[in-house]
Order: sequence, then structure tokens, then C-alpha cells
Amino acid sequence: MKITKHTGLKRILFAAGYSWKGLRHNVLYEAAFRQEVILALILVPIALIADVAKLERIFLIFSLMLVLLMELVNTAIEATVDRIGLDFHPLSGLAKDTGSAAVFISVLLCLYTWIAVFFSRISL
Repeated sequence: MKITKHTGLKRILFAAGYSWKGLRHNVLYEAAFRQEVILALILVPIALIADVAKLERIFLIFSLMLVLLMELVNTAIEATVDRIGLDFHPLSGLAKDTGSAAVFISVLLCLYTWIAVFFSRISL
């Protein structure tokens, strides 16, 4: 089977289409991703209007995007493992658990970032 390789602008357009397809799938069928998108849609405007330094604003938004990225990677890992087979195998479990751990660590990082930025503004 010959694989067609696109180049130039055509490659960029096809890549954008594949990206859109992946995002659409995750929004429609992955509850965790959908919840994180909703949270990002609430928190990004807060980060944009908050009275924080430019670098802090970048960290706030970056930490939210990192959670979304890790969720997408986790879904890709799970889909790949499931494609190989649904039978239990320790390595399949390890792959899925590791993807989940990456999401968890990104959520912790996001939470820490938001707490650090906003609690540094409060005088106790």
C-alpha cells in the first residue's frame, strides 16, 4: 500500500484537518477533556483580566493548556492500546496508567500555578 505524502500548503491544510478531527472527537466523546475545556474557557478569561504580571498570566494560561495537551496524549495512548487488543496485559495497563499519571501531574502543576500566583497577591 502506497502512502501519499503531501507537501507545502497542502500538507499544512491536511494536518489542520486531522487536528480538527482529533479535537472534535475529544470534545464530543471524552468527558474528562470536555470538562477541562469548560474549565479552561472559564479560567483563561480570568487570567487575561486578572491584575497579574505578564509572565504570571503566561504561566496561568500555559498550565491550563498543558492539562489539555496531556489529556489529548492520554487519549491517544488509550486508543492505541485498545486498538492492539482489549485483553488485559500488564504493559497495556502500565501504558494507560502512565498516561493517566501524566494528566494528574499536569493538573497538580496547574493547581499549584494558580494558587501560587493568586495567593502571592493576598496579604495575610
